Amino acid sequence: MVRREDTVTHILAIDQGTTSSRAIVFDGDIRPVASAQLEFEQHFPRSGWVEHDPADIWVTTVETCSGALARAGLAARDISAIGITNQRETTLVWDKTTGEPVYNAIVWQDRRTAEICEDLKAAGHAELVQSTTGLLLDPYFSGTKIKWILDNVDGARARADAGELLFGTVDSFLIWKLTGGKVHATDATNAARTLIYDIHTGAWSRDICDLLGIPMTMLPEVKDCAADFGETDADLFGVAIPIRGVAGDQQAATIGQACFQPGMLKSTYGTGCFALLNTGTSPVTSQNRLLTTIAYQLDGQPTYALEGAIFIAGAVVQWLRDGLGIIRDAAETEPLAEKADDGQDLILVPAFTGLGAPYWNPNARGAVFGLSRNSGPAEMSKAALESVGFQTRDLLEAMHADFDFSGDTVLRVDGGMTASGWAMQFLSDILGAPVDRPVVAESTAKGAAWLAGMQIGVYPDMETFAASWEKDTQFVPARDESWREARYESWKKAIAATLSMTD
Repeated sequence: MVRREDTVTHILAIDQGTTSSRAIVFDGDIRPVASAQLEFEQHFPRSGWVEHDPADIWVTTVETCSGALARAGLAARDISAIGITNQRETTLVWDKTTGEPVYNAIVWQDRRTAEICEDLKAAGHAELVQSTTGLLLDPYFSGTKIKWILDNVDGARARADAGELLFGTVDSFLIWKLTGGKVHATDATNAARTLIYDIHTGAWSRDICDLLGIPMTMLPEVKDCAADFGETDADLFGVAIPIRGVAGDQQAATIGQACFQPGMLKSTYGTGCFALLNTGTSPVTSQNRLLTTIAYQLDGQPTYALEGAIFIAGAVVQWLRDGLGIIRDAAETEPLAEKADDGQDLILVPAFTGLGAPYWNPNARGAVFGLSRNSGPAEMSKAALESVGFQTRDLLEAMHADFDFSGDTVLRVDGGMTASGWAMQFLSDILGAPVDRPVVAESTAKGAAWLAGMQIGVYPDMETFAASWEKDTQFVPARDESWREARYESWKKAIAATLSMTD
């Protein structure tokens, strides 16, 4: 094995997302110096079903790691550690000996287990699930996806019962592959999204595993977000690299945004949109259909959060491009929105795979209201961007009802959609609150990098890291209260009409 230099301070962050895999190299000051990104195919076998080929996840991850290193002019020996962040809830089951997946990865957006969830609710199990995991019985989470695979893939249940199969969210799958099958582990934030993890005791729930028929031999070891997750197989990059940080993408963004104090709030705009509110070391049970989850866990101590999940955010722009063909690139939506006819009150409800928080309706589907003969690409682009702001307001309304905020609300934002100044201004306008966009917009990868770098001692402690957070732009409300409430009322009417179609 090649000897590592003691002075190396670069960190490689793997950001494995829903539509693409990325790798970003960060320097000793936690600033990105080079990156590589590859999109991969989405598979939709049936309405409401979403799958990934596990080989695509793996190959694009390895290729982007190599690509980022090449663009940075670095070799693997120049990397001190790897941090991993990932799309959460996406479920993989593979053979523990061969590493061969028994089925495609079932993506977090997938709704095929809606009937399983309804049956469990009807049988009275919703309270057990929520009180144990902080989650709602919904197809979104991993638990019912595991059950579906075991029940529907030939021989899978027998092999699982015999101890031959392993389960993992994407982080766990990547750790297993990167370490050559030596480490089967996850972190507390990803475990907290599976529907089978007790967020209060910090252990897998035997009661829920038994309820879903999931053998506990399938489950990975749960570690802190900053911990020893093994080393990469030296054959992959030419040298073994320690893996020292792991967090689900939304929690990694919370860390990257330095939301370390109770009451701090961030929202990430990727394929979906996810708002997390730090509630401190005590979990808060939502009365408004938000999720109680783990924001991060360090030194064995979990810090909790309230989370609101929107299934479709950046994906609505992807739909404009790939589904309708009215744009060629996401950047075109902003100039189109600026040209839109303000006299049209077009409302797009992007419930392509159901509605998330606070509605949690897996059967809802997308709808457009207010179409006229003059509605065109500009109006559709405007409505698409606005739909993200409307959904974010839904989440913040619920959070304010659940948690006693001290002081004014300030929303820290990150993710690809924040590049659109138009979308961020609308977000501030519809919320009636400041929206802060950081200098490093890719907070998710930054959070994963900090975890790994902090664990090995090349990055600073939490307090110093938080003090280094830099704001690039603050968007402040430019519309009055009457405009804001009128627009939000139109959204609520559109939501009511959409939900009425599922009755």
